[in-house]
Amino acid sequence: MSWVLGGPLGAHAAVGRSPRWTPIRVLFLLALCTLALSWFGKAGCLQQEVVVNAGQGQTAVKLDRDDQRQFTDLCYSDVISLFGAEQLDRGEFPYRTFWFENNGDGREIKRYMEYPVITGMYMYATAWMGREWASASDRWGLPGALPAVLYFDLAALGLALFWLITVWATALTARTRIWAAWLAAVSPLVIVHAFTNFDAIATAALAVALLCWARKKPWLAGVFIGLGTAAKFYPLLLLVVLFLLCLRSGKLRDWCAAAAAAVIAWTAVNLPILILYPHGWYEFFRLNSDRGADADTLLRLAAKAIGATWRVDVLNVVSSGLMILVVLSIGWLCLAAPRRPRVAQVAFLIVAGFLLVNKVWSPQYSLWLVPLAVLAIPHTRLLLAWMAIDALVWIPRMSLFIDPSRKWLPQEWFTTIIVIRALFVIALCIIVIWQILRPEHDLMRRDNEGNQLDDPAGGVLDGAVDRLSWARRTQRPGIEGSGVERTATDRAGVYP
Repeated sequence: MSWVLGGPLGAHAAVGRSPRWTPIRVLFLLALCTLALSWFGKAGCLQQEVVVNAGQGQTAVKLDRDDQRQFTDLCYSDVISLFGAEQLDRGEFPYRTFWFENNGDGREIKRYMEYPVITGMYMYATAWMGREWASASDRWGLPGALPAVLYFDLAALGLALFWLITVWATALTARTRIWAAWLAAVSPLVIVHAFTNFDAIATAALAVALLCWARKKPWLAGVFIGLGTAAKFYPLLLLVVLFLLCLRSGKLRDWCAAAAAAVIAWTAVNLPILILYPHGWYEFFRLNSDRGADADTLLRLAAKAIGATWRVDVLNVVSSGLMILVVLSIGWLCLAAPRRPRVAQVAFLIVAGFLLVNKVWSPQYSLWLVPLAVLAIPHTRLLLAWMAIDALVWIPRMSLFIDPSRKWLPQEWFTTIIVIRALFVIALCIIVIWQILRPEHDLMRRDNEGNQLDDPAGGVLDGAVDRLSWARRTQRPGIEGSGVERTATDRAGVYP
């Protein structure tokens, strides 16, 4: 924007030295504005109405869901729906409590809490705080609301804090390009999906893990990888990323420290629930194994294109096989590239690949890519275009659940935008791969003074020399070695 205001910064310009308006505080302000818009986007589903019992003359208050408001107003949130669906409104402890549901073929199945332990306990703790708030409202006159509304507002407050942590950690990991994190703060995907589900817990854990790795604390990075995996499964993919890069640079001891810490953290969280309520703990894995392909996925579109349907066992094999191919391809790229890729680049590729070949791509899953894309791809307009397209998926997605008499968009609109989103993500992956193969064009490898960097978020990998002889032989002439660039980085004063 400096060109609009009069040109680039001068040699003696003072930037980021205000005692009040520091970059992090500005990013927090932007993020809070975005999160406020996100909350108002869900507020339509928090409207209450008074219901009069004509026979007894009694009144009651309930959520206003008339005329499919949660879909027509685009305010649907799993956070609200799960309050009753997971028995949280009854105060029951998750993983111990069960209920029976019809599985679609006339048989009833026993159901438990379907989320990993940290997410499930976050939901339970939020429901408990909602009950305590309601009790305080009755005693001391605090503002009150329906239990579901109290639950959503308290859950949204916590999720907002988790997203602020995501922005904070992403900004610090970006180092000299700290302002790149403004995209994570104002992303259209945050406006639509910050409170659609509980994914902000995992994005915060993964962002902090990347920051800890960048600060050369592998064991602490492993702790947050383990905690993130206990909230959502995908943070585990970061261990695969670090293994490939540590293998090339001979830093496997640091990777082992991170992996051991991740296993210990994950076990410490899961083991009590596994011992006390094994069936409830296993529900997350059972549900993901038994579910079919979501309408948002390329696998579902591929089957629909040929007029077929997936058997669940075949679908699991195909999805797992494709993911193995993705990992092997990324592994080959990491080891054969002329220069070791950056951590954020490989992390973006593996998470994007997971979404593209997985049998589930819920709309809010795209939040996973936001902080990784900010760190991996230094192209603002391209990222904003992708985020806007991905956020717009929500409109035809909600149209799928509306009664045919009032549906405003045909099925073809949803299919079209799903394909466009997938093509955008594939295009971003191609750009990342091209910059891995042509590292001299990677803007993230330069500081503000034009000095060459290796990997600002690499931690122990930054400036490390390749230990694999065949990887060294693939380096093209004209590309400086990592050790030379580390010296240049130190001269630039990037490492405090």
